Amino acid sequence: MAVSPELEGLRCIAPSRFVSFSFPSPLLRDASNPYGDGGAGEFLRVAVLDSPLPAPPVPRTAAMLVPAGRHTDWIFSTRAGHLHLLLSSQFSRLILVGPELSVPSPRVISCVSRPDSDPAHARLLPLLLALCPIAAFRDNVIPDVPLLSFQDDLLRLAHVKVVAGPVVGEMVVEDVAVDCAPGPAELRRRLRFKRMPCLVQTQVRLACQSPAAAASLLDALEEGSGSLLQPQAGGSLVQPYLQAMVAGLAVIAPSIDESFQSGVRPRCLCAGVGGGSLPMSIRVGLQFNVVGIEADNAVLDVARDYFGLVEDEFLSVHVGDAIQMIQDLARQGKPDAKFSAVMVDLDSSDSMCGVSAPPLEVTHESILLAARTILHRHGVLILNVIPPPSGGSFYKSLIDVLHQVFSELYEIDVGNGENFVLIAAVSPIETTLTGNSGSFLTELRKLAGDFLEHIRKI
Repeated sequence: MAVSPELEGLRCIAPSRFVSFSFPSPLLRDASNPYGDGGAGEFLRVAVLDSPLPAPPVPRTAAMLVPAGRHTDWIFSTRAGHLHLLLSSQFSRLILVGPELSVPSPRVISCVSRPDSDPAHARLLPLLLALCPIAAFRDNVIPDVPLLSFQDDLLRLAHVKVVAGPVVGEMVVEDVAVDCAPGPAELRRRLRFKRMPCLVQTQVRLACQSPAAAASLLDALEEGSGSLLQPQAGGSLVQPYLQAMVAGLAVIAPSIDESFQSGVRPRCLCAGVGGGSLPMSIRVGLQFNVVGIEADNAVLDVARDYFGLVEDEFLSVHVGDAIQMIQDLARQGKPDAKFSAVMVDLDSSDSMCGVSAPPLEVTHESILLAARTILHRHGVLILNVIPPPSGGSFYKSLIDVLHQVFSELYEIDVGNGENFVLIAAVSPIETTLTGNSGSFLTELRKLAGDFLEHIRKI
């Protein structure tokens, strides 16, 4: 049988190589088919990705069955999503098996756990072994190819809108039912970019406009009652890393209290707006004067239309390069336009490096000096940091350069295995961070919760 050059090349590991093809389904009309009778058609889509990291002498291969109904989700249908799954698995090659992308997905997808996949694994094993590199068969030992399972906290998922922007590309707005055990499930709206599909850019809670339907919120997605669901903008923050970013303001709580007592609203610059949950919460919950900068006007339109972003005299958003705007403001040097806080929530646009934040240019000393210039003497720079999977030195280097530019540095470990928040202070901090005195800290706790107790000096 003739084999295509692409498939022939799979005999060895080639960093970052991606191959996808159709294959007659071994699961067709079989009780082990996780997609049901005829649910995936006569063919399966098989996608193979090799890790960008150096392979060991005996490379390991794993496979994953795409969850039923989610085969068109960018997590499973794009190279960027596939890469994130691979880097999270610690294998040298990951094989995704699922329905072809032409197979339609249901409007509302149930994300409940599926039955035992062992029978399907047995039917697929000859194919999976054929896709293992030759080096995996060292000493004539047949390698183990485990079938990994994908797990998240979703119970149901419904697409609301797909939009394309000139800078970020395609993005999707979706309503989801989230398992918040041991508490009750919640309905949320979230925003994801195709270039980084595993990263939720924005997530807000949804409230039901009809009190009569409030008892059956989980059924709202099934019934197509999207018009009854409205985002709770400006309220409590859903994403823990955003809570931690807001908690960073505790470092300068006495200065912020002084500003309010003198009748001056503290100013905050948000580099990166997304769906707008962070600037809205700072403006509404903390009564700051907020300026937001977003690279793509289409993202701002989505934030206004689907996430409740409202501009007023105390919240303005602008389209542009946030890093360039920080540099421009530093050059202008207006003393009456300084900020109490600059919050940087920008992810790297290079999806082939996996999920990471902030972009590398933010870590340049010249950029950090510009950020310090636009802060007043009691100001802080607050960074959301996701160290890249393959860059162990990135985080240490960032801490080193921040120490060179700023007087003091604090850290919050968000505790999710990904995010850290760094708080860089222009001036030495002379008071305790988590004392209960001051009205600002009282309001801050409503948004930041327990993260105030996790601030540590580094």
